Parts: sequence; structure tokens; C-alpha cells
Amino acid sequence: MERLFGTDGIRGQANRYPVNAEIALRLGKALGKRLKSHGNDSTRVVIGKDTRLSGYMLETAITSGLVSAGCDTYLVGPVPTPAVAHLTRSLAADAGIMLTASHNPYDDNGIKIFCPRGYKLEDEVEADLTHLILETDLNTDDIRSDQLGKAYRLDDARGRYIEFAKNTIDNMKLSDYKVVLDCANGAAYNMAPWIFRELGASVIKMGITPDGLNINANCGAMHPEVVAGMVRETGSDIGIALDGDADRVIFADANGAIVDGDRVLAAVAIAFKKRGVLKNDTIVVTSMSNLGLHDAMRRNGINIVVTDVGDRYVIDAMRKHGHCLGGEKSGHLIFHDYATTGDGIISALQVLRILKEEGKTLAEFADCMTEYPQQLVSLKVKERRPIEETPALADAIRACEKELKETGRVIVRYSGTEPKIRLLVEAQQAEQVSKWIGILSNAVEKGNR
Repeated sequence: MERLFGTDGIRGQANRYPVNAEIALRLGKALGKRLKSHGNDSTRVVIGKDTRLSGYMLETAITSGLVSAGCDTYLVGPVPTPAVAHLTRSLAADAGIMLTASHNPYDDNGIKIFCPRGYKLEDEVEADLTHLILETDLNTDDIRSDQLGKAYRLDDARGRYIEFAKNTIDNMKLSDYKVVLDCANGAAYNMAPWIFRELGASVIKMGITPDGLNINANCGAMHPEVVAGMVRETGSDIGIALDGDADRVIFADANGAIVDGDRVLAAVAIAFKKRGVLKNDTIVVTSMSNLGLHDAMRRNGINIVVTDVGDRYVIDAMRKHGHCLGGEKSGHLIFHDYATTGDGIISALQVLRILKEEGKTLAEFADCMTEYPQQLVSLKVKERRPIEETPALADAIRACEKELKETGRVIVRYSGTEPKIRLLVEAQQAEQVSKWIGILSNAVEKGNR
């Protein structure tokens, strides 16, 4: 059976299969039928979106499918992905849906689905939905007019999440901080500035004028150098760059230095252990995290669990073993005591709380690890051929591993959300990194002809 769901829901170019109105309608019907089959008389689904123009199309189609299957929908408009996860739990809904392609350009879009507890769906549920969408008759003629669902606009959705986010730091006053906040012209453009302002911070806003086409365009977490430059220009204390759906965050310190997810995770883990709140003295990271983070954790007596790339795998490991802190170098940070998915806003608030309580600047806080030279490149591919079936690339990987041995590593994987292959090389010497990135890139190009 064809696979619809990737590592982060269904994703692709908007208005082309599978991110088109036809599949969205069928997904709404399939999800509705599956939920109603559980015997629920009153079935509710929360639907949020980011600021992409194509969100209107997908929202309307999915809503039609759900309503035709007898489900009520609560439309919350542009809100961060973690807000949908929170609202699904808060409203005791049966599912939550977020329409977003996260950090991708505006021309892409996607569909993420959350279970009632606010977690992303398990693989077997996604497989069942795929079967329903692609291989079954989704006729809803059995639902009579008086059994149809209704669609509601939830006007206070943003306020609910704003209060929830502020409460994660007990409404601590942040009036000591001058913050540059880049919302990537995305889902948090309206909500995030309110949160930091209501807590007393002086906020310089960027990326808050979405037009449906400019999400992630030269702004936000994908371009942290922009917020870093504004921090230097305005003499601010910290820069906070969110991505299009605000489930990741990258920081900049007062000097304009970029602070990524690895460095934040290391610093928070050390702070949490000192306070005795780092559960199991363990953090969860992916295979892409810098080896310098591993060194820093060993020095501080902190264990590391390593998962495949993708915040869902990080969260799965955290849930399974009861860990409270995890994330990715890309800025997906999970504070599991407060959130069921990566949450850029809550992560930023937690960092600010620690800075204030410890009386440190972000530069001082983040000065806890020495990064190995590392380079990550993403190259477009025509097809996702098994690496061993691309001889030039497979040979280059083996040669790289032979040279680096224990002093570095090479990771080659296909993106779970885009038609790209990711090449990561990390070593003690920057010259080795540049050399092997070049060799591997050439090998990919040969295999892509």
C-alpha cells in the first residue's frame, strides 16, 4: 500500500497530490468514520493552520469531510502547531489537525494529526487512515441531515493558549529583557508578541506581516542571522526566531551569536540537573546532534538517549522512559512537563526563566559545550533510491568513515518531508568536514543524473 504519512504527517506541494482538496476531503471523511466507529455520539475535532494561502483550501475540504461524517469541527485559524496539540487536550477533543508545512516554503503544505492527548498519531493509526483514504468507499450517505456535524469558529483559542504558555513560567515578569522576536510571517505572528509583552518584556517584532506567500521567506528560524543582526542593531538582550508553525526556535545572544538547539539543550540539561529536576538525569536527542553535546553531557554526568531524526521519535522515547527534556539541533525542543510536541514559544519562555533565575546572559548560559566542526547540506533528488544502489555515494560514505574512525562521523539520510537527501559530516578538523562534504555532494550529483 502507498504511504501517505511521512515523519511529520502528510506533506508536499500544495494543490498537488497528496496535498490537494480531494485527499483532504477523503482524509476528513476517513478520520470522521474512524472516530465515529468508536461509538462516540458527540465527536469533536480541532483544526488549526499556519498562514499559507493553501490553508484555506485544505481547511475547507477537511471540514467538509468531517462534517459529512457527523463530526463537529472547531476552527481556530492561524495558531502554532503546539497550540493545536494543547487545545485538543484542553477541549477534550477526539483529534486535532494542524495544516502546515512547518519550515518549508509557502508552496508546500501539510496535514498533521494529533490524538486526544495531544501527541502525534502512532504509525498503526496512520496506516489505518491511509487504507481508509486510498482503498475504501468513503460514502457518507448513511449520515442523515439531522446527524451532520457543525463547524464552529473558536474565537478564544488564542487567549486559551496565551494563558497556558504564560503559566508554564508562573507568569514570571520579564520586564528586564529587551527581546527581538521573529515570527517568520507564520502561525505565531499574532500570538507570540502578546505573550512576551504581557509578561513585561520589551519586544521588537519581526516577521509579523503574513500575506500567504512570505512564510519562512528570509526570516525566522530558517534564517537566524536576520534576528541576530537585529539584536546587535538594537542592543537587545536576546533574539528569538520561530519557524512557520512555531514548533521550533533558534536563539541569538546579545552579541549576535546564533545559539542552536544543541547548545540550548546542553545548557538547560545542566541547569535542570543542578536543580534536581532532570528526570532520570537523561536527555533525548537525535543522531544529528553535535558530538560536542555528548562530550558536555558526559562531563556533567548526564545520560543521552539517541533516536532517529524527527521530533516524534524524540517524544516517543521521552514518553516510553519518562524523560522530561529532549530535542533537536534544528530547534525542536520538548519540555515534556508542559508540552506534547516541540514548542518554540514555551521553549523560549523556559530559557528566559532560567536566565533570570540564574542571573546569566544567554552567552554565559550557552557557554557549556565546544562544538565539533560540522556541516549539513540538503540536496534535491529525483528519487529516493536506497543508498547502496548508488555506488558512488555508498563508496564515498565508506571512505569517509574509514578516515574519520572515532574522531568524527558521517550521516546520510533522505528527508522525511521533502524530496531531498541530507549529508552531515562532523570531525575534529574543519578541513576534513569541507573535504568530505564536497566528495559526498559530488557523489549525490553523479547518482542524480
